[in-house]
Amino acid sequence: MTFVPDTTTLLAFTAAALILTITPGPDMTLFMSKTLTQGRHAGLIAVFGVTVGLVIHTILAAVGVSALLAASQLAFTLLKIVGAAYLIWLAYRTLRHGSSLAIESAGAKTQPFLQIWLQGLGVNILNPKIVLFFVTFLPQFISASDPNAVGKLLFLGAYFVLLGMPICTLMVLGAGTFAGFLKSSPKAMRFFDWAFAGIMGSFAIKLLIAKTNN
Repeated sequence: MTFVPDTTTLLAFTAAALILTITPGPDMTLFMSKTLTQGRHAGLIAVFGVTVGLVIHTILAAVGVSALLAASQLAFTLLKIVGAAYLIWLAYRTLRHGSSLAIESAGAKTQPFLQIWLQGLGVNILNPKIVLFFVTFLPQFISASDPNAVGKLLFLGAYFVLLGMPICTLMVLGAGTFAGFLKSSPKAMRFFDWAFAGIMGSFAIKLLIAKTNN
């Protein structure tokens, strides 16, 4: 299967995807809040909305990057370098400000499931940080000269979604325990911050060194 990256790349992407999935952010805040205020069904609906947003981001990133590749390999290379700088900025910002997890209070207004799904979709797809992340992160795992680059982009995006869904589902099922653990353990939150920053920084530095040596 030409669209499947080599084992080393896939393992590196898997490690990054796992860290990204369990690092608190707007998506996790939403589905954990809905679970704790309206129950597991509401939390799962929110996860589904977020997932649809990720699928849309994957398709748009693949289409955009493929257009850039068709236009110029130099432009694609510049995108990866800009992406590396963005990943370093993300790592720095995470270490300085930390992850965000603001759970709604138990008295929050009950919402219909369709509204929760739309909220999950909106929180994900309208988040400019996620747009930038997908456009700059996914291309780090492919080469400009790879004839199967677009297929690999789509595969990695789909793999990211499929890897994250069961993890988010488990978070919803154990929402009370997980949220309590995160909120009561600053060390755990800081571990996620350092893990996230380490993954982002290592990918960025590896890419910049590779470009310098070429």
